[in-house]
Amino acid sequence: MTQQAIVTEVAATTIEEKTPSRPARRVSKNRRSFRMFLCIVPFLVLVFLFSYFPLYGWIYALFDYRPALGLAGSDFVGLQWFQLLVSSPTQVAQVGQVLANTLAISFLGIATSVLPLAFAIFLNEIRAPWFRNAVQTLTTLPNFISWVLVYMIAFSLFSSSGLVNGVLSDAGLITTPVKFLDTDQNVWLTMTLWSVWKGLGWGAIIYLAAIAGIDQSLYESAEIDGAGRFQKMWYITVPQLMPTYLVLLLLSIANLLNNGMEQYFVFQNAFNKEYIQVLDLYVYNIGMTGNNLSMATAIGMLKSLISVILLFTVNGIAKRVRGESIV
Repeated sequence: MTQQAIVTEVAATTIEEKTPSRPARRVSKNRRSFRMFLCIVPFLVLVFLFSYFPLYGWIYALFDYRPALGLAGSDFVGLQWFQLLVSSPTQVAQVGQVLANTLAISFLGIATSVLPLAFAIFLNEIRAPWFRNAVQTLTTLPNFISWVLVYMIAFSLFSSSGLVNGVLSDAGLITTPVKFLDTDQNVWLTMTLWSVWKGLGWGAIIYLAAIAGIDQSLYESAEIDGAGRFQKMWYITVPQLMPTYLVLLLLSIANLLNNGMEQYFVFQNAFNKEYIQVLDLYVYNIGMTGNNLSMATAIGMLKSLISVILLFTVNGIAKRVRGESIV
């Protein structure tokens, strides 16, 4: 046997010794997978405890629950509360108005969802870093202000004795205070504008991150071809941001019934209650103010089921439009 053949045989033997067998590789892969699973177990436990375990409370919708008696001492009524939602004309009219408020404010929010996109694009075009950072900081801070403080700002500015009415009165433009807050006029639009003011800067952060991921060679090629600043924005930045915008838009549609409660709770009063009461606030008012937790639970269950249906519908639309699902 030649020296070269001996070296080749030794090398092959060494490789065979170092290369694990197929069953050994499978065991090693399974161990890694198990360790990765153990890493997510705490998160699964938290999701179960705070997202799925509270669904046990849905059982209250089947009882005429009285807090003083407890669930065991309350009468079982089955689907009575669900039947009441569709059998009582007063209840049907009330729920219809609440749904109209919820959907109107949600669609206004969807219509204004393009504003964070436009704001992020123009903010990215600011050349002075210190000025861009200052604008981004000032527009993002309102997102971290509670709605209670937002209402305090609104009250100090727009109440009958607020700053705006004081300035208009001193200027001789009005003789009686303008009712900005305690009125039933343009409630949907007013609530949408407050939401835009509070969330504009925060919503732009996602688009700014997407802009940072755009290939800079696209801008360089466009500049060589003589494209101007606005042309690069329109033909490069906007199309590159469309996938991100589409995903957020679809998620907004899936959350049509989820307006939240805090904003509308602090802004509601006797004058605007008919038009400001969205579904979440309506559930709270029935359960806590009206002391009918069973009815509130029934409405909350229907809302959850409709939201799940909307989510799967939007997910199907995303598969057809984008070729991939969003959940």
